[in-house]
Amino acid sequence: MPFLAPYKGMMAFALFALLVAAAAMLALPLALKLVIDNGFSAGSAQTINQYFLGLLVAAAIFGLFAALRFYLVSWLGERVVADIRDAVYRRVIRLDPAFFEVTKTGEVLSRLTTDTTLIQSIAGSGLSILLRSSLTFFGSLVLLFYTSSKLTLIIIVLIPAVLVPILVFGRKVRKLSRATQDRIADTSGLAGETLNAVQTVQAFTLEELHSLRYEEAVERSFDVAVERTLMRAWLTALAILTVFGAITLVLWLGARDVLAGTMTGGQLAQFLGYAVFMATAAASLSEMWGEVQRAAGAMERTVELLRSEPSIHIAANPVALPVPGRGQIVFDHVTFRYPSRPEIKALNDFTLSIKPGETIAFVGPSGAGKSTTFQLLLRFYDQQSGRILIDDVDILTANPEAVRAGIGLVPQETVIFGATARENIRYGRPGASDEAIEAAARAAAADEFISKLPQGYDTYLGERGARLSGGQKQRIAIARAILKDPPILLLDEATSSLDSESERLVQEALERLMRTRTTVIIAHRLATAIKADRIVVIDQGRIVGIGPHEELMQTNALYARLAELQFGERAELAGEVA
Repeated sequence: MPFLAPYKGMMAFALFALLVAAAAMLALPLALKLVIDNGFSAGSAQTINQYFLGLLVAAAIFGLFAALRFYLVSWLGERVVADIRDAVYRRVIRLDPAFFEVTKTGEVLSRLTTDTTLIQSIAGSGLSILLRSSLTFFGSLVLLFYTSSKLTLIIIVLIPAVLVPILVFGRKVRKLSRATQDRIADTSGLAGETLNAVQTVQAFTLEELHSLRYEEAVERSFDVAVERTLMRAWLTALAILTVFGAITLVLWLGARDVLAGTMTGGQLAQFLGYAVFMATAAASLSEMWGEVQRAAGAMERTVELLRSEPSIHIAANPVALPVPGRGQIVFDHVTFRYPSRPEIKALNDFTLSIKPGETIAFVGPSGAGKSTTFQLLLRFYDQQSGRILIDDVDILTANPEAVRAGIGLVPQETVIFGATARENIRYGRPGASDEAIEAAARAAAADEFISKLPQGYDTYLGERGARLSGGQKQRIAIARAILKDPPILLLDEATSSLDSESERLVQEALERLMRTRTTVIIAHRLATAIKADRIVVIDQGRIVGIGPHEELMQTNALYARLAELQFGERAELAGEVA
């Protein structure tokens, strides 16, 4: 209903068309009565012609306004579902990583597509049928009473025997529909997860294993769907049997009244017409009630997404960050635990001050907490205690979008969208000109390979950048960061996937970029860390050493061990350090 509210005018127009169409349809049995009782008794062809012409006019009005009603209500259904899909996507795209730690992407996609398609079926043509059948049912009931109050009272007494089973079975259909949609979401989640990692699946020859798992998920979905369908079949059969059984009983009584002379043949024909309309409407309503319950189950799942709230809370009156930003960063006794791992401190009393324009390298073993600092700086999560300040502003008091706008990220695993090379770079600054995009690509040493693509910058790069090598993807990511031109750069070993020549070119570009902004590097290779102003050694969420390479080699056992491991394995690093 909240999604229908903005279209009150269209709803009123559709209701008007529905009323006219229903009135014209309900006039048909009355015209039939006049033909039988008046036309035939008059014995005049002209009189009969007039009544049949009236019957034709009523039918024409009914057809015209029924078509108009169908169009308007279907338009409303399509519009509402489009709005629901848009609202759900807008909500989901703003949820934080904590939500996606426990929810599969495939399940979200299932709710966006399969569930909203079910809602569409009821909000469009289904809603049209519901409105028409409801009006026909109650209109026929009123006119039945007008035609024969005695027979209609008998029908009214029989109505509870019809409605109670429909309502009981409808509730069961709703529960089973919700279960069906859950099982469909399971299959979508499983398929999405494996198809996104299809090369890994094939490399480990897991095709049959995942095929069997998917088959099991599909069978579970099938079993629930069959149970739901069986329940709906019983619902339909019961509704038709009870409705037409009641109508047959009443018509039998009416036929006896005609024989007794207390009712005319035309009245019985009129009563029969309205009884058929009412029975058909009731059968249609029982069928649509099953659809309504099925759509309600789907809408419940959709509403869950609409009501999901990110754990990152925006302050009622966000504090504005300085523009342009200076790039000062302060971690002040920060302690953080991931929601999915509350017993482990990813950062433990983490304190560090980074001056504007300074280059800091984070070094430490896997799981030490290096990537967590990036997650917190970007406000993907909020720390449990302590403060993080950017340019003397506590980021918990600022708008997360404003915080992220001042940070450029070059991740180790670059995400390439299914768009052109130009559009992929433009993600760094959506309003950038083509000239600015190409300048950023040249600075990131990406122009050379982009220019050689079939359509140059307008070449479609494929889903997840399937047409690019790992090094080329990374240069696209660096071009994005260059285009964004933020005061703070976060680099997760930005040159780790490049060949020696590309690494040299990109490193030169990054060094030029880093001169005027604060840079924090997660250094997997010490060759990168050595060039930083300071190296921060992290272990188990704590800072265990800070200083230049030479000093740490002498004073920090963990750093010395990491350096020794790399020196022994990589000759070029040993030569560079020497």
